[in-house]
Amino acid sequence: MTTDVSLFQYLSTRRSIPAPQMTEPGPDRTTIESILTLASRVPDHGKLAPWRFIVYRGEERARLGAALCDLAVAKNPALSPEMQAVERSRLTRAPVVIAVVSTAAPHVKIPVWEQELSAGAVCLNLFMAANAHGFAANWLSEWVAYDDDAKAILGIGQGEKVAGFLYIGSTTFPQTDRPRPNLSDIVTWTGEEDA
Repeated sequence: MTTDVSLFQYLSTRRSIPAPQMTEPGPDRTTIESILTLASRVPDHGKLAPWRFIVYRGEERARLGAALCDLAVAKNPALSPEMQAVERSRLTRAPVVIAVVSTAAPHVKIPVWEQELSAGAVCLNLFMAANAHGFAANWLSEWVAYDDDAKAILGIGQGEKVAGFLYIGSTTFPQTDRPRPNLSDIVTWTGEEDA
């Protein structure tokens, strides 16, 4: 097997771009479909496809943001005007937001945990597919991923979980790296030493 230098370079420099730093243009429908096709090529024990996508774009993002803001205020009437603005703009921080929804359920052979891991793999593939198409991306969850009322507003059914919201767009901000873990802190070696 040979090393693909471009993939090696990409993986060694992959970074998230904060959603508030994203701008237009975002991917069009054809590009989104290509991104989703690539994203769905993940390990999936039993070929269950235990996940689905919801694509938020256009003016619908602002309508949903207003509904989420109303919900946030109903849950916390003392919510500051600044935080209300954050809630209203939640889905408009990037031109396109894609929810990866885990539909994992008990199965005679496939543990739920494996199904949920497959949804996580979809999120990372979606992130990398967006980058491969020349777009910035960020994988987020935030409170709306865990609140049943917010999930209902966003079209996520009872019993479904949010694996992540992928924010996709363009950016003019410089990409900066963050500290990464030292291998000595996260790796346990077993077996023989290299000669």
